[in-house]
Amino acid sequence: MNVTVGEKIETLVTLPKTNGKREIFYPESDGKPMAETDVHITLIADLLKILRNFFGQTNDVKVLADIMFYYEEGNLQKSVAPDLMVVRGVGKHSRRTFKLWEEKTPDVIFEISSRGTWKEDLQKKYFLYQELGVKEYYIFDPEYDYLENGLIAYHLKDSEFQEVEVIKNGIFSPALNLEIVDTGETLRLFNPETRSFLPTMEELEDKTKDLESENEKLKAELAKLKRQK
Repeated sequence: MNVTVGEKIETLVTLPKTNGKREIFYPESDGKPMAETDVHITLIADLLKILRNFFGQTNDVKVLADIMFYYEEGNLQKSVAPDLMVVRGVGKHSRRTFKLWEEKTPDVIFEISSRGTWKEDLQKKYFLYQELGVKEYYIFDPEYDYLENGLIAYHLKDSEFQEVEVIKNGIFSPALNLEIVDTGETLRLFNPETRSFLPTMEELEDKTKDLESENEKLKAELAKLKRQK
C-alpha cells in the first residue's frame, strides 16, 4: 500500500490520549536551516543575546529566535519561524514551540532577509504578520543586495501595516523603547535614555575582562601597601 507524505506526517503528529481523544504533536522544526549564511546567523544570534540581556530584569518579556510559531490550533500548516520576535505580557520560561492560542501575538518581529527569503519577507510574511496583529515588523538585509534600503520598518495602524520612514538610518520602536539603527554595516540597537548603543556580547565580554584586570591591579596595589607597613 502506498502512503502519502501527508499520511506519514499525520501518523507522526497525532498521539493517543488516555481519554480516547487524540492529541496533536506540534513539530519543533520545519527542517530548514536557521539562516543562509554566517552573516545572517551571527546577526540573529547577536540580536537575540542583546535583547535578552536588555530585557533580562523584565519578567513579562520573552525574546525568541527561529522558533516554530503555530498560529492556528490543530493546523500544522499554519506555522512560521520568524528570525527574531519579542513578546510582551508572557512568561520567560523556555518553550519548544510558540502556540498563539496559548500565548499572545508578538509585539515585534525581525526578519533578516537573504537571497532565498527576501520576497517572502516582503509579501507572504508581511500579510501574515499584519493579519495576526503584530505591532512592529522590521526587515533588514545585512548584505545590502536584495532590498532597496537595508532596513524597512512597518508599524501597525488601524489593523494595517504602514511603512515608517527610516530617518538618518534609524527608526524608533515604541514597543522596544529603542532606536533600531542601520549602521551601513549591520543592525544596532540604541537606547535613547542612556544615549548609547546596547552593548554586543563581545563588548560585554571585553568590559568584564577590563574590570577583572582593574580588580587584579587594585589587589596587587593593596598587597604592596600592606607589605610596606
